[in-house]
Amino acid sequence: MKASDLFVRCLEAEGVERIFGLPGEENADLMISLMDSSIDFILCRHEQAAAFMADAYGRLTGKPGVCLATLGPGATNLVTGLADANMDRSPVVAIIGQGNTSRLHKESHQNMDAIAMYRPISKWAHSINGADTIPETVRKAFKTAEQEKPGVSVLELPEDIAKHDVTKEPIMPRKTRRAAADYKAVRAAVDAIAAAKNPIILSGNGALRKRAAKQLRRLASKAGIGVVNTFMGKGAVPRNDPHCLFTIGLQQRDHINAELDKTDLVIAVGYDLVEYAPTHWNKKGGKTLVHIDFLPAEIDEDYPVDVEIVSDIADALWQINEELNARFEGDLPLFDIADWAPLRERITADLWAECDDEQFPVKPQRILCDVRGFMGPDDIVLSDVGAHKMWIARYYQCDAPNTCLISNGFCSMGFAFPGAMGAKIAYPDRRVLAICGDAGFLMNIQDLETAVRRKLNIVSLIWLDGEYGLIKWKQQDHYGGRHSDLTFDNPDFELLARSFGAWGRTIGAPDQLSGALDEAFSQPGPALIAIPVDYSENVGLTERLGALQVTL
Repeated sequence: MKASDLFVRCLEAEGVERIFGLPGEENADLMISLMDSSIDFILCRHEQAAAFMADAYGRLTGKPGVCLATLGPGATNLVTGLADANMDRSPVVAIIGQGNTSRLHKESHQNMDAIAMYRPISKWAHSINGADTIPETVRKAFKTAEQEKPGVSVLELPEDIAKHDVTKEPIMPRKTRRAAADYKAVRAAVDAIAAAKNPIILSGNGALRKRAAKQLRRLASKAGIGVVNTFMGKGAVPRNDPHCLFTIGLQQRDHINAELDKTDLVIAVGYDLVEYAPTHWNKKGGKTLVHIDFLPAEIDEDYPVDVEIVSDIADALWQINEELNARFEGDLPLFDIADWAPLRERITADLWAECDDEQFPVKPQRILCDVRGFMGPDDIVLSDVGAHKMWIARYYQCDAPNTCLISNGFCSMGFAFPGAMGAKIAYPDRRVLAICGDAGFLMNIQDLETAVRRKLNIVSLIWLDGEYGLIKWKQQDHYGGRHSDLTFDNPDFELLARSFGAWGRTIGAPDQLSGALDEAFSQPGPALIAIPVDYSENVGLTERLGALQVTL
């Protein structure tokens, strides 16, 4: 068969159901081969949006999202989305075109070393140099992208290689068992728990993968230990569970930061240092640190791990639970979760304090109260990057894993709107809401046409302030209230939506949001809701809770 046909058969063998992207002249053979495939090619309007779609799709399904671009500018347009997926631990396989191998050794049209460009932002990047290697390279790309920690693989298929005749067959995927936890390390972790007086669990994004959250909840309940999550660890423990201590990562004097200073044991489960540096929560040191993750702990002077369990997280937690059963039968839980009740009540009262506020423009707290009241427990919210992300991280709490996607490793503006398309395609029966700033939303506005064409009922809630709000907040925090010029003008978002054939609404009073959300989610396609936001609350939050710690 032709090599491009074999490539597509290999994708089918991997279980690929859809590809997001833009074709070009150099991958025309692959596109024609896809026409005879069961794979749905989702034609996008910009490669960055295609990469973000694959990013969210991969993060939610646990299987690599696949995106495609041609050579040159098509390949460079993928970069931001792929870097985001790689640092946020989303499995993605990117396929890019390339010119004939006969001209790659010299100056020629659109010729660049794309693989060298991708290496710093991927787990593996490779140019296929022979048709016979396609089955191995495709299998390796998918296996590498899925293996912990998940990330990006890139395959480059030159146009002449795609035309070659080949007699190879796809290599079928085989399940790989992840390593089990070492029993000595498990015993050491249980020793640390038994010796502690005030332990806490820090749950990161790794705790949401590979069924780890279920075992984490068992450990919290069995031992009587509270759980605080990072931005990307939301939902590991449901918000109404007494063991849930909500989210860390925003302000230096937030409620949970003060409590962490008092703990003598931190059990870090799937904690990823790209999210929230340990210097922010372990400044004083002196704590016993237990690290449970798929990979060894990063070396950081503020993260001196005492017990390290490197294995499948779910297995490690299961073994710890079994060891607790065997060692303390009849005496569990070891700690009284009621001791954390005053903190939970204090945080809960804080989070819901402004829910009935009638001010306009609308306070962030009121917006998120209305959103949380409207969205169901399994519905999906995606946060773009901007000042609104800080409010979502603190105020929007979850009932289940992977129901609030926040880019907090690479922190890329422009993620949420195309990511919502990937989320809706992954879970068509769930409501999907992208919360964006007016700056970030417009970074991928062209793919509103994609959502209209594909009849994807996703809703974008656009917070209007006419500024780069998070940068302003950070500058004010660091420079005594001063900030550079960060203002810009906006289009009429209602008219903008209508021009694409979508539904749009601008909120004119704080009590209109719930009704607008209801109407937006009843549309046959995408919908935009623009809401003026009162970001003077940013400074108020800083004054109340201390310096903003998020890294821009």
